[in-house]
Amino acid sequence: MAMTIELTASDGFIFSVYQAQPAGAVKGAVVVLPEIFGINAHIRSVAEGFAAQGYLALAPTTFQRVKSNVEMGYTPEDIAAGVALKALVEALPEPGVLQDIQAVIDYAAAASQGKVAVVGYCWGGLLAWRAACLLSGIAVAVPYYGGGMTLPSELARVPKCHVLAHFASHDQSIPLSGVTAFKETHPEVGLHLYDASHGFNCDHRAAYNAPAAAQARQRTLAVIEVGLCSK
Repeated sequence: MAMTIELTASDGFIFSVYQAQPAGAVKGAVVVLPEIFGINAHIRSVAEGFAAQGYLALAPTTFQRVKSNVEMGYTPEDIAAGVALKALVEALPEPGVLQDIQAVIDYAAAASQGKVAVVGYCWGGLLAWRAACLLSGIAVAVPYYGGGMTLPSELARVPKCHVLAHFASHDQSIPLSGVTAFKETHPEVGLHLYDASHGFNCDHRAAYNAPAAAQARQRTLAVIEVGLCSK
């Protein structure tokens, strides 16, 4: 069962969250942080996929502080609009959208009565990395091709939970030199590099790579199972 709910951040800001409820017993919760295209059909399907595995899945809008009801596709025009919205959110005074993500984590823990994982894609991958380093209540974080994760300012962060990072060897927005720097700086992070392009997990875009997506999903589910379900 899926629905849209509203949560309130610590500063009183109210924002929307897409919630997918598992059919059976709840094993824990997964917070799904979206790309720059909002809570679109792909992100909803990702959340529903985690719910099918027994997790309460929650995908918060990360644009609502600057624009409501963002749901875009993957055209060049959509990409340009998403980049512009991301810039507006990144320019917000700290902690910006991180306080919304913390509210989702807190809600997820209470609603699932279990541990919480954070999984993010593209910009959501960067936010997942920041959440792992700056927020509380996360058992495991899984950033997919997090744009900006390999910049010096992000390399300087230290994760407070286990992190599994997925990168792509043909990612034009994340150079391999940056991935190497990330691996050298954070040997404690599980890191996998795929023979694919940026966005390889998204079956709604041309960059979709089914073998890479399947392997990354298998690894992601495995680390979530250990992080959320082990005693």
